[in-house]
Amino acid sequence: MSATLPTASGSFGDKPELTFPENAAPADLQVQVLEQGSGAVVEAGQTIEVDYLGQVWGGRVFDNSYDRGSSIGFPIGVGRVISGWDSGLVGQQVGSRVLLSIPPHEGYGPMGNPRAGIGGDDTLVFVVDIIGTR
Repeated sequence: MSATLPTASGSFGDKPELTFPENAAPADLQVQVLEQGSGAVVEAGQTIEVDYLGQVWGGRVFDNSYDRGSSIGFPIGVGRVISGWDSGLVGQQVGSRVLLSIPPHEGYGPMGNPRAGIGGDDTLVFVVDIIGTR
């Protein structure tokens, strides 16, 4: 367990709140399993069903599925989402809660995502509850 990563409140299925450490964001992708699931292993090419909260390191929440009340599904491990999600979620087990710290080069890159208020040098932190695969 790394002291350099944010901590998340709640458990699987609860909307988390992140508490950030004083240090700067890690330069590389960090993946921390907060709650280990016991379901099937997520494989590249599957569609993964998740609830998630996304927040800029030390900044504001830019998206979360908990407030919408519906999870989302998308192909994983095939380049359809930011590379930090592909790298960090393939190989995890269904039922797991995973914290991802995603540096800009594995997030939205130097252009950021202006519509979401994400700058080109923002590190993104996600808490992802893996609900299932198909």
